Amino acid sequence: MDFNLTDDQRALQESARRFAQTELPALAQEVEHTAHPVPQAWMKRYAEMGFLGINADPDLGGLGLPHLDAFIVMEEFAKVSVGVAFPIFECCAGPVRIVERLGKPALRERVVPKVVAGEMLVAISMSEPDAGTALTDLRTKARIEGDEIVIDGSKRWCSGAGHSEGYVVFCRFDNAPGAKGIGAVFVDKDTPGLTFGAQEELMGFRGVPSADMSFDNVRVPVDNLLVGPGGFPSLMGLFNIERLGNATMALGVAAGALEQVTAYVQDRKQFGKAIVDFQAVQIRLAEMALKVEAARLLIHRAAANAGTGLPDAQESAMAKCYVNEVTREVTGAALQLMGGYGYAKEYGMERRFRDSYGWGIAGGAIDIQKINIAAGLVGRRFDQRR
Repeated sequence: MDFNLTDDQRALQESARRFAQTELPALAQEVEHTAHPVPQAWMKRYAEMGFLGINADPDLGGLGLPHLDAFIVMEEFAKVSVGVAFPIFECCAGPVRIVERLGKPALRERVVPKVVAGEMLVAISMSEPDAGTALTDLRTKARIEGDEIVIDGSKRWCSGAGHSEGYVVFCRFDNAPGAKGIGAVFVDKDTPGLTFGAQEELMGFRGVPSADMSFDNVRVPVDNLLVGPGGFPSLMGLFNIERLGNATMALGVAAGALEQVTAYVQDRKQFGKAIVDFQAVQIRLAEMALKVEAARLLIHRAAANAGTGLPDAQESAMAKCYVNEVTREVTGAALQLMGGYGYAKEYGMERRFRDSYGWGIAGGAIDIQKINIAAGLVGRRFDQRR
């Protein structure tokens, strides 16, 4: 059992860190102030560096590296900001993996190379007004009519809505109840009948678009079917990659906070000396470092065990749950150590604190992960409806 990164992984990590730390701070400020996503010109730069296709199929333009390599890069970007890292998350851990694994050859060949080239983003559209945690209650309907799939319904809390060029839409087929009726369809943004609501104003996640989606007789080719009714388990199996991506984005927020506050406490002087010389500060730093390192190890274990395949559900749930919780704790502690400077927008720590809360809501809430972990321990699912 080797806990060290390979030479190639360390080189990739250093390349991502150098790019993120030198090129992206100004962009992070722009994204935070305007709430606009990363501009297309920057997407092309990400693509030129190979950062958008790290774990994508080489036959589709990617590098074909393990998921761990993608998460190493993602963490370095997220240390700067969630906004500048979000395209890496979407391209390396998001629904593109569903298109790549489940889509028909023509769809894969149309979508994945564009994503890798920075010409397209794909978002996942799962939640609805009455189906968030209770995802199998979703009501958006799909039916097959000849060579078309017709979709009617509405979606909520879609990160990327209105900005991404493509959507993996979870739908109910044939009115079949529960998980048995759920499948997924790929829908292009410009498809007639697909409309978007106003952009949500969230506590954090500036630069990550979020809006309602409405499907009114939306028709797509039947070849856009990713998986039909009964395919819910395969969709959620692939979603474990996204769960680890979620955990990695949270880790980046925490690790960035730790790096920033470590520099601050060595610089900031009170009572005639740097505040790092006070034992209370030393203890707080040590506690933060322990949490960040434990979080990283949980993610790396799950990713390393998965290789280029699917992560284990239990390992993914543990990683996501733990990292989501400690990110809130680490950013809160860092903000407190910085005092007024931590609370001021100018210095960025309050942004990290706000962003830390989003990851424990998105992709399956913290408490739901704990239910999943308990289910894994006892070897059975728990019926929340009884």
